Amino acid sequence: MSNEFSVSMCVYGGDNAAHFDAALSSVIEQTLKPTEIVLTVDGPIPESIEAVINKYQQTMNGSIAFKVIRLEKNVGHGEARRVCFDNCSCDLIALMDADDISVPERFQKQIHYFSDHPDVSVVGGYITEFITADDPMDISQKAGSRIVPEADEEIKQYMKKRCPMNQVTVMFKKDDVAEVGGYIDWYCEEDYYLWIRLALAGKQLGNIPENLVNVRVGEEMYQRRGGWRYFKSEARLQKLMLDKKIISCGRFLINLGERLVLQVLMPNKIRGLLFQIVARKKG
Repeated sequence: MSNEFSVSMCVYGGDNAAHFDAALSSVIEQTLKPTEIVLTVDGPIPESIEAVINKYQQTMNGSIAFKVIRLEKNVGHGEARRVCFDNCSCDLIALMDADDISVPERFQKQIHYFSDHPDVSVVGGYITEFITADDPMDISQKAGSRIVPEADEEIKQYMKKRCPMNQVTVMFKKDDVAEVGGYIDWYCEEDYYLWIRLALAGKQLGNIPENLVNVRVGEEMYQRRGGWRYFKSEARLQKLMLDKKIISCGRFLINLGERLVLQVLMPNKIRGLLFQIVARKKG
């Protein structure tokens, strides 16, 4: 398999320019550099973010192709990712968020994984969560880690309860994802929906048992993971898994009950604590 790959990123007006700068820096300072970065600008952005884009357009100087696609209005993360996906030219695509930091060996390890596991369609890994500091590159204030199962069979079993991949860490084969419909918008769940479709199509998933991305967390993250709209989106996804016989009726009811309590009935601060206890490893 070729070492060429695209990095897919999206940025919008509400992103922090310094964090976006740090994210891009972590992409271009990899031990194995991408062939291209495809950036979707999701609607209007302030001058501070525009300045970061201009900086990298000038400094990369053709060493890495930098494609910038601009959308006139904000369409949301799921649709913006679809636009990125459609504009990536390499057979392999790595996802990257606009405020996280990839570890320097991330892409090299993922390319090696595909070489050793040619039947796998997607490979991700662990994330380490940290509290944002004044220095956007400072990850010393660690909040915890999200550990995910490694092997395909374990991943598909875990899928019955929770999302089995850390979206911000994944690299995937474009043709395999296109085969199941590509990136399709599903409010806050476009990644979980994609893993389900890949599993139904018999594709193999894998996770490297190492931290690949350092992810910023805070109260805003837990706010995004709560509320009726988020719960309804999750409920529809659980119903899809029930209809496709991925989960039983009993597991469906358990999953809905857990999500109702966590996403609707819990205040943000308590929700944050429960996320740390249930879905995170401290360290």
